[in-house]
Amino acid sequence: EDVFSGINTSWTRVEGGAQIGEILGDVQKNFDFTNPSASLPKLLKAYSLIQNLKDEHWKTIKTEEIKGIIQACAGLYLEAVSNSEFASPGDNIRLHLEAINRSTANVTLKSIVLNPQNRVEETATLLPNNEDWKKSFDYKIPLNAAYTSPYWLNKEGTVGMYRVDDPKLIGKPETPHTSTVTFNIDINGTSISFKKEIVYKYNDNVSGENYENFEIIPPVSIGFADDVILFPNQESKNIRIKVTAEKDNTRGILKLDAPSEWQISPKSEAVNLPQKGSSITYTFKVIPPSSQNEIWIQPEFETSEENYKDEVITINYPHIPKQTLVVPAKLKLAKIDIQKRGENIAYIAGAGDVVPESLRQIGYHVSVLSPATINADALAKYDAVVTGVRAYNVLEELRYKNKELMKYVENGGTLVSQYNKDRGITVDQIGPFPFKLSYDRVTEEDAEINFIDPDSPVLNTPNKITKKDFDGWVQERGLYFPNTWDENYDTVLSMHDKNEEAMQGSLLIAKYGKGYYVYTGLSFFRQFPAGVAGSYRLFANLLSLGK
Repeated sequence: EDVFSGINTSWTRVEGGAQIGEILGDVQKNFDFTNPSASLPKLLKAYSLIQNLKDEHWKTIKTEEIKGIIQACAGLYLEAVSNSEFASPGDNIRLHLEAINRSTANVTLKSIVLNPQNRVEETATLLPNNEDWKKSFDYKIPLNAAYTSPYWLNKEGTVGMYRVDDPKLIGKPETPHTSTVTFNIDINGTSISFKKEIVYKYNDNVSGENYENFEIIPPVSIGFADDVILFPNQESKNIRIKVTAEKDNTRGILKLDAPSEWQISPKSEAVNLPQKGSSITYTFKVIPPSSQNEIWIQPEFETSEENYKDEVITINYPHIPKQTLVVPAKLKLAKIDIQKRGENIAYIAGAGDVVPESLRQIGYHVSVLSPATINADALAKYDAVVTGVRAYNVLEELRYKNKELMKYVENGGTLVSQYNKDRGITVDQIGPFPFKLSYDRVTEEDAEINFIDPDSPVLNTPNKITKKDFDGWVQERGLYFPNTWDENYDTVLSMHDKNEEAMQGSLLIAKYGKGYYVYTGLSFFRQFPAGVAGSYRLFANLLSLGK
């Protein structure tokens, strides 16, 4: 039986809809694909009847749907194009409007309305078949215009949840644009309004005519070169801030401030960018406090009219529409109480992560190796070797080179393997002793951690690891843990999501020959970019095994 059996999905379910259904049924039955405009009289009649519906829900939805059909059948081309791809509140732009009627219907452009100013321009122009109407207008962006950034990013969210204060926006795929033009059209005596978003259009020698959203952005973009800067000791580091002018003659003062225990110099820089699109990077020196400390800092660009704290980010790929984000510029500074043994680390990159850059931030010398160059003798100069996430899934060379890694461990080295997936493994056995990968994972980033072996060197040397080191983790604890393993492996941690059984496979450690082998499904690759201090301290202990 049909799941919709007994449910009326026709126009008769709506009061006053029976006649509309009959008209549209006739349009569908007799539609002439060679002359779509022949259906206009009946479509216009249905449109007028829809305006009389008492059910506001269906009236709103069906009005927009039938307007789209009428526009298509009339071959009605309506466009509002800005002479600039973006502007700032208070700016003036030039709008180029165009209207074409590609049918024999009697079509008149009565007026246009520039929104959100609700500025009406009377036109009263007949649109003959296939004759182009064009006109340009000055258009001022309101001073209170909101930036055209995704609405779900406008406010700071909570764990796993965006914050959207306006319930009418929830569920919309994009932020509704307020910069629009309404074309008030008369078709065969029926008045219909068509609202069009203002767009930006340009021609490319290869791809031809291209359309992009017209964006409202701040007049200046300020952004940090890094997301996180770590301080493993008292040495100073430099912060780089890029200032980009989104309009001509951008002048102001760039300021950077922090709590008193963090020393920043200089306190400000004068900025003068005469040309739109130009940018300059400023450097500030930061000295951290003596004790472990984490802060977020925001730059501020001060002008005579207003202060700005946002960065403009453009996402532009050929296969998706260009998108512009306006987000608060912020940088995490973390002074980490961390000790480490060994200096030189070899890294074998897998599917992609920023672990090498993160380890360099805490003072390691990291060499990213090509798998083809791996051999035990060449690796002997390194204090530890790390394989990247899913390295054994994506590097075919490891099928032949893994025995060299095991020989390196046997000769006294330390090898840390990050998570892999069971499907598509390039080797029969990843570690020196067998273990079986599974789909076990802990998705709750704040899941409780228990220490199976509190005396393990991994929890004590050179950094004393406590449960506080697992505070502030992001997205998850770990993934694709082994669920069975050889007795030569020691387990250190136990964890689980709520109402699930404890898992002990997140961290396996084995003594092999003179060295140590570590397999971990803990998501260090997520914690490092977020500047989670405890993850660095624990990883430093893994790299320090045997030293």
